[in-house]
Amino acid sequence: MEIKVGVIGTGAIGIEHIHRINEKTQGARVTAVSDINVDTATALAKTIDAQFFETGEALIASDIVDVVVVTSWDPTHEQYVLEAIKHGKYVFCEKPLAMDSEGCRRIVDAEIAYGKKLVQVGFMRRYDRGYIELKKAIHSGKYGEPLMLHCAHRNPSADENYTTPMAISNTAIHEIDVLRWLVEEDYTSVQLLLPKKTKNSHKDLHDPQLLIFETASGITMDLEVFVNCRFGYDIKCDVVCEEAEIGLTDPAYIRTKAEERNYTAISPDWQTRFLEAYDYEFQLWVQAIQEDKLTGPTAWDGYTASITMMALHEARETGQKVNITLETCPAIYQ
Repeated sequence: MEIKVGVIGTGAIGIEHIHRINEKTQGARVTAVSDINVDTATALAKTIDAQFFETGEALIASDIVDVVVVTSWDPTHEQYVLEAIKHGKYVFCEKPLAMDSEGCRRIVDAEIAYGKKLVQVGFMRRYDRGYIELKKAIHSGKYGEPLMLHCAHRNPSADENYTTPMAISNTAIHEIDVLRWLVEEDYTSVQLLLPKKTKNSHKDLHDPQLLIFETASGITMDLEVFVNCRFGYDIKCDVVCEEAEIGLTDPAYIRTKAEERNYTAISPDWQTRFLEAYDYEFQLWVQAIQEDKLTGPTAWDGYTASITMMALHEARETGQKVNITLETCPAIYQ
């Protein structure tokens, strides 16, 4: 069965996903697109033999769309996801699921009321080979319990539009999800420290930032967010267990010896570092739809990530540790 996909939002990530679905993903093709930039989206629709819709709501309601991918402007995510649930259609939503935890909760409640998981959130770190192997090692029991995690999310540069809160909501949000997934525990508290500011930042961005998480069993995690590190796109995750340290390595398939140096390359950007993870994510999403049973990050995962994000914003403003209390996960997500 070939699944007919409608894509709402044809910006950079939307176009990437369209090509990913049409050219790399088996069992699906894009049949419809929608975007507020009518001319560009209409031209794109013609090149891929799809139909253009003036509104996301019209696309979702169409008979030529089986499932929906939401890659539009962040504040529109909630409305389109809720509309897809109303029509009983599977929907893949890039982060954020909604602009705040209240919006995420409305999606959770709508999905529970419908009685079936329809929503998958684009937390693609879970599909990276490094994180997958790291999780298997943690839960193998071979190295004892995990005690601490030392992590970093570094970008070579950020422009003037990138502000202090975005270090959490746009950057650290990926670690907020994947670290919880790695250890299979919820967070109970967060802290945020503002170290010495780099000269490569600007007046509206304090860079770097240091985030500290504590989980239900007492695991402590520190995450450095440094978006003007200058040397490349660098993702680190070292897990200190009772009897070993396990960590990610940069994906590199060659090493170079030249000019009296021996080195391996660092990824220049997120597209390069996580290209295979994005591809794997969409292939498994399509397979899950064909089997009528989603297996990826849920609306509840988006909700808990949003609560954690809001707690970190509070910790930044107050300079205090902020406790997190989550209600019991609803049965539909267990």
